Amino acid sequence: MEGATNMSDYKLISSDSHVMEPKNLWLDWIDPKYKDRAPYIKREGDFDQWYADGDVKFGVVGSNTQAGLRFENPEDITVEGNYEEVRKGGYDPHEHVRDMDVDSVSAGVIYPSMGLTTWVIPSSDLLTAVFEAYNNWLADFCKPYPKRLRGLGMLNLDSVEDGVKELYRIKDIGLAGAMIPQRPVFGRYDHPMYEPLWDSAEECGMPLAIHIGTSRWIPGGITPFGTDKGLVEHVNQEYHMKDNIVALLYSDVFDRHPDLRIGVAEYEISWAPYVLNRMDRIYNERPTKFNFRHPDDRMPSDYFKSNMFLSFQEDDLGIQLREYVGINTLMWGSDYPHAESTFPKSREIVDRILDGVPEEEKVLIAGENCAKMFGID
Repeated sequence: MEGATNMSDYKLISSDSHVMEPKNLWLDWIDPKYKDRAPYIKREGDFDQWYADGDVKFGVVGSNTQAGLRFENPEDITVEGNYEEVRKGGYDPHEHVRDMDVDSVSAGVIYPSMGLTTWVIPSSDLLTAVFEAYNNWLADFCKPYPKRLRGLGMLNLDSVEDGVKELYRIKDIGLAGAMIPQRPVFGRYDHPMYEPLWDSAEECGMPLAIHIGTSRWIPGGITPFGTDKGLVEHVNQEYHMKDNIVALLYSDVFDRHPDLRIGVAEYEISWAPYVLNRMDRIYNERPTKFNFRHPDDRMPSDYFKSNMFLSFQEDDLGIQLREYVGINTLMWGSDYPHAESTFPKSREIVDRILDGVPEEEKVLIAGENCAKMFGID
């Protein structure tokens, strides 16, 4: 990379790409004893709706698959859609990589699409089976391109013990990290019950990621999909993420687990400078309100910079404030194949939002930070 003068000379690595789960994924991959409760597609009018366990509604197709439409006909973007319209790169790894080539993206970290909202399935044993099936399918999806496709498995933390077992299992089948919900069903992540997870993730070198849209079902906690109240909760989803991040940074989790890495995806960057500044200020100005202090005069923001990462898409303001969160925490992501994706203009967009950023920082933000975190050569 020596002598590079513009973004076209650098590798783009997406820290937040997605698959679009094929409509028969869970029927084909789930433990047979759960097949009659497995997620399935129901055609409602002109669009496909996902259900599980009979009548639990959890996801629609539309905007999860409309990559590129924002640049062509943005007025055609819709939440509703059907599988006849799904981009092949969403479920076919060869087509996925072809689209990466079109977009000049060298590698990508792979999240689910429909899987993001399966956390609303109330039945814990069914959710575990749903996640195991998805994790197996994703490992198979990534297998043809191990250097370019790095999948993140899903963990059900209703039982932390079972979640830990699944963490080790998905590492063994080749996945690069694991997702945990933005709001777990029990407590916040500073609760001692999650200690086995932090210990195991650190031990096996698996980064953990919190992706937007992943609140675990709790009685009365999540309103029906598609309702006005559900929209309000969706807009404010970052509340749950911030609640847990603040809890972690005001705890001794990272003191005890210095090699643990936890990140957040698709919340952008701009929220972080304010939250970190406020955390440090309260920590300094109101010490009598806390019985807990970090060792060696370290601040909460220091732990964020050493132990956390931020996956963003198009946050121009956040880039201007990058020094407050740490250059090494930032990772660009395309969000392919979703409607808001930067595909197929990722280079153009990254070039714009990183305009004026020093060259060595561009290299890190555009790809190298992600490569280091997820073991991409």
